[in-house]
Amino acid sequence: MDPFPGFPIPGEYRSHYEALARAIVYQQLAGAAAKTIWGRVCALTPGKSFPRAPELLGLKEKVLRGAGLSGNKYLSLRDLATRLDQGTLPLSRMSRWDDERIIEGLVEVRGIGPWTAQMFLLFRLGRLNVMAPADLGLQEGLRILDGLDERPSPKELAARAEDWAPLCSIACWTLWRLADEAKA
Repeated sequence: MDPFPGFPIPGEYRSHYEALARAIVYQQLAGAAAKTIWGRVCALTPGKSFPRAPELLGLKEKVLRGAGLSGNKYLSLRDLATRLDQGTLPLSRMSRWDDERIIEGLVEVRGIGPWTAQMFLLFRLGRLNVMAPADLGLQEGLRILDGLDERPSPKELAARAEDWAPLCSIACWTLWRLADEAKA
């Protein structure tokens, strides 16, 4: 099946590890600042890519913090790399798991919550039946779609999404487009 517009082809860009590491680095930062920090961390090891798990674990906290990582991001990246290095987070096999199991496995990693896990399912694995009810863009899209005065709650969005199964990811794409077009 061809990928849906706006969803990258699964496996085309980074490893699962690098995609999750990038999500951690970029969380709650302006895009330019996150890109700068990402580039600095990538420059700490040979090559252009993010340090592989063993490489990251070999870097001292002072070096990583000097690249711009906050204390929490440093600890989160270390936890991700440690789990991958020890084999307790089998990212290479995760694509064969069901969505619920993937979310459960990912949220055990420090710094990865349900929203990040849902974005991983959508944009990394290309899953077609994912809804992220806590996403403000999706809530805003539903507000526009239904002509509501206020954004629906995550619970209201989740209830509405039941009607869109098994293509909730397509609904996400549509709701995000509605919210983006309203800004323009």
